[in-house]
Amino acid sequence: MATTTYTISDLAREFDLTTRAMRFYEDMGLLQPQREGPGGRNRIYSARDRTRLKLTLRAKRLGLSLTEAKEIIDTYESPRDTVPQLKKFLVILEGHKRQIEEQMADLQANLEEIKAHEKEARALLTKAEGRGAARKAG
Repeated sequence: MATTTYTISDLAREFDLTTRAMRFYEDMGLLQPQREGPGGRNRIYSARDRTRLKLTLRAKRLGLSLTEAKEIIDTYESPRDTVPQLKKFLVILEGHKRQIEEQMADLQANLEEIKAHEKEARALLTKAEGRGAARKAG
């Protein structure tokens, strides 16, 4: 039974990444390709590496750091009980959710302040334009 493998270019193209990003993920320990060819220059990625890359990118979209992503992905690969793994994942997600909610509240307050300044500026402009028209008429 043949095992599916990928080159660095295959995965970079599939996930719209640069090969430099792929090498960075490898340096972080997120990917562990086999090395072949002269001096081990050719990287051969397994289906496992592809899945880890997919999970890494998903974690990034959620706002997790690469270190957090690696920690979570590594725990799911160990044969231990899944309860501690899920608890850890939930703690990390809760922290990120709280951070995003705080950012959203800050943005909402900022938006309200902008709206108030905009309303005030429009009222001043209307008043100034009215005075200008009155001077021209007089």
